[in-house]
Amino acid sequence: MAPIRLCHALLVALSLSALFIPRAEAAPEGTMTWGVHVTLASRWLDPAETEALVTPFLVLYAIHDAVVKPMTGAVTGPSLAESWTMSRDGLVYEFVLRKNARFHNGEPVTADDVKFSFERYRGAAAKLLKERVKEIQTPDPLRVRIVLKEPWPDFMTFYGTSASGAAWVVPKKYFEKVGEDGYRKAPIGAGPYKFVSFQPGIELVLEAFDGYWRKTPSVKRLVLRSIPDEATRAAALKRSEVDIAYFLNGPIAEDVRRTPGLTLSAMRTNGVLFLMFPDQWTASSPWADRRIRMAASLALDRQAINEAESLGFSGPTGNIVPRHQEFALPIPPDPYDPKRAKALLAEAGYPSGLDAGDFTPFPPYNSMGEAIANYLNAVGIRTRVRTMERAALLSAWRDKKLKGLFVGATGSAGNASTRLEAFATARGVLSYGSIPDVETLFAAQLQEMDRKKREEMLHQIQKIVYERVMFAPIWENGFIRAFGPRMEEAGMTLIPAFPYAGPLEELRLKR
Repeated sequence: MAPIRLCHALLVALSLSALFIPRAEAAPEGTMTWGVHVTLASRWLDPAETEALVTPFLVLYAIHDAVVKPMTGAVTGPSLAESWTMSRDGLVYEFVLRKNARFHNGEPVTADDVKFSFERYRGAAAKLLKERVKEIQTPDPLRVRIVLKEPWPDFMTFYGTSASGAAWVVPKKYFEKVGEDGYRKAPIGAGPYKFVSFQPGIELVLEAFDGYWRKTPSVKRLVLRSIPDEATRAAALKRSEVDIAYFLNGPIAEDVRRTPGLTLSAMRTNGVLFLMFPDQWTASSPWADRRIRMAASLALDRQAINEAESLGFSGPTGNIVPRHQEFALPIPPDPYDPKRAKALLAEAGYPSGLDAGDFTPFPPYNSMGEAIANYLNAVGIRTRVRTMERAALLSAWRDKKLKGLFVGATGSAGNASTRLEAFATARGVLSYGSIPDVETLFAAQLQEMDRKKREEMLHQIQKIVYERVMFAPIWENGFIRAFGPRMEEAGMTLIPAFPYAGPLEELRLKR
């Protein structure tokens, strides 16, 4: 009888102990599909060339992870680094990496990977970062020290937000094994989703990574499908062919808002759209005359375009720095004054207007571009609308090949300094030229530790840029998205000012 009682006791004990065993996380289920408003570019699979734009982060947040990055409730939140410290003199930043962070091939994320990724980075703010970083030390596999040449109050803003992609990490050993081309074909990251397949410009297929340090994503498969046509994107959402559709405007957005089962969501992001005058730096061009640039700005009825194109969700502005970013100077938009615009053209020697050549909208804001072109034509600035696919436009912009007049846009995070660096300084990856006074002030504010003095200098830069009409800002973008009835958590508002769903491991489908 004793053995029987012992067996019985063991069974009871095992049954009770089972109650205290942590439950394994439920296996991911289902496929979520996004209707993406742009053609997907292969360079977005690799963070090394991240532009001063938010679009690449649509992909980066899925495949990759960063030392620090914008996360729920934090503009700069801990990610691959569980913590970091700054030395008293502001010269040394030390990051402690997570012990359980892994790449998709199972290899641990190490300090060598962080150093390697920073050193090969060549995207937005790369020149500035590398000029101001003295060295990167790796005292052990889980510690990284970034040593600056001099104190720099904006280091974490440039490094740890979407102002750049310098903090995003790729696996050194794997990259050196397959090379640049091989990595683009089969990227390995440390993010919540693993690469499965990619048809450039068409579709990216990803699968949940069960080794992600934060948690395994709830959704097993994520498909990013490029659907550039807005009406087609909305129709796919209505037919439940996609679960989330990005960038819906005007009548199409209004129709989606009225459709039962669909949820329209708009967010005022870090995005600003603005007219770019690349030829203003060419002395022989009409755009070199401030009066011509001012005429173009006064020709636009920004609020009317806003109501028609983005259901009033956008905010007309006179600054390329959004109001909510640190050190932003609130500048009201130029008024709609076609009479004054025509007078300025006459003063500049064009009483009958001028042929302004090509005008390129920022894709996919093509209907907005048509509206802008109509307003310009009405005052005598005659343009020919030329549409481009977004990846092609971004490449041409970065290579300084866009001429005439075009709409620029950016949605990168950061502050006034990071925004101005990219677009209004000689080192900026998307800048065509700069103003000497701006260069002097910008260099001075970079190392100014007194916050008030720094703010004054950045405000002065923004005033100069506005008064010189370096750009003609249009609005702070109210980015419209929508999701279908299968979504339980769409993640549309979790990351501050981020236009896309995220963090992706938080997204859930209804069961």
